[in-house]
Amino acid sequence: MPMGLYALALGAFAIGLTEFGIVGLLPQVANEFHVSEQVAGYLVSGYALSVAVGAIVLTAIMTRYERRITLIMLMALFILGNLTSAIAENYSILMLGRIIAALCHGAFFSIGAVVAAGMVHTNKQAAAISIMFLGLTVSNVMGVPVGTFLGLKFGWRSTFWVLAIIGIITMFGIRLLVPVITVDNKSNLKNEFRVFKSPQVWISIFISIFTFGGVIGGFTYIAFILTKVSQFQTSSVPWLLVLFGFGTFIGNIIGGKMADKALNKSIAILLTFLAIVLAIFALTAENQTMTVISLFLMGSVGLAIAPGLQLRIMRYAPDAPTAASGANIAAFNIGNALGAWFGGITLNAGFGFTSPLWAGVVLSLTGLIILSIGVKLNTNKPSYY
Repeated sequence: MPMGLYALALGAFAIGLTEFGIVGLLPQVANEFHVSEQVAGYLVSGYALSVAVGAIVLTAIMTRYERRITLIMLMALFILGNLTSAIAENYSILMLGRIIAALCHGAFFSIGAVVAAGMVHTNKQAAAISIMFLGLTVSNVMGVPVGTFLGLKFGWRSTFWVLAIIGIITMFGIRLLVPVITVDNKSNLKNEFRVFKSPQVWISIFISIFTFGGVIGGFTYIAFILTKVSQFQTSSVPWLLVLFGFGTFIGNIIGGKMADKALNKSIAILLTFLAIVLAIFALTAENQTMTVISLFLMGSVGLAIAPGLQLRIMRYAPDAPTAASGANIAAFNIGNALGAWFGGITLNAGFGFTSPLWAGVVLSLTGLIILSIGVKLNTNKPSYY
């Protein structure tokens, strides 16, 4: 695989760390700026909403520029956002820094996915995309513990300084290792948004929303399941979450290879397995051994679908893959919000701590149904099915 893919993976790692690393620092931020825990939490939700906006708008605007230059500009935006956060004198400036950094998130992944796919042969495109997403999965493993460690040891600002440094390294890595990829001079904003007239693009978007809603629906409340149902000690939760992260690491690689062989079929198989794993987890959560196995499989199967979902929407929008890719990144984040919301409803309704897992089953099966509809609507029967 081309070395440029690993430069993209480093950028994905830095961006993922920016998203998740703040979680363990919220108490320090709340104390310094004298805000409530709820207000401090807006630094997370505000970031997610900004990702969804940037994934569509910024991607579409920048799609007319040469890809490598675009990625370098996005990393410059990432560096600016984290430097702003590192020197923030009040909560509002910190939020501004988070928003600036978040705007590059979706555009980097959407344009980066197109670049990664363009660097290899057609039969290795999903695998190439999975290498870029590998950085994100590693940040899922390391994000909260690394961010928390730095914050506790050197103060919460140190995390943002480190992120800015990683951003600079990534920027130079992209400049040196990613080839120049020209774009069609006829590309414009109107043409990019024209892809949303395609039913298959919308089907891909909704599959992504319900797939990630299914994964996050259960994962958002996993600490309650581990401590209240499985009876693990609270001190064990971080290590168990690392296990989930390692599952995402492995699943991302396997999923990319599966998607290259049979795109729609691999997504269908993985969605089916995701629903099964979540159901087994819900039924056996009182058994600690089964909980450990289910948690690992939940991460493996859930994130294994990501490369295929990204490649699917790009292939159904060959004239504007970057806009479609950006929409898919936005769909991931909308799915995250949907899953957390739906899981919270089941908890508030009194269905028990494992009910978010059942919510995940419902969302995953909904994604599978939408995929089936998409396959039936596709009269051309593309060869990658």
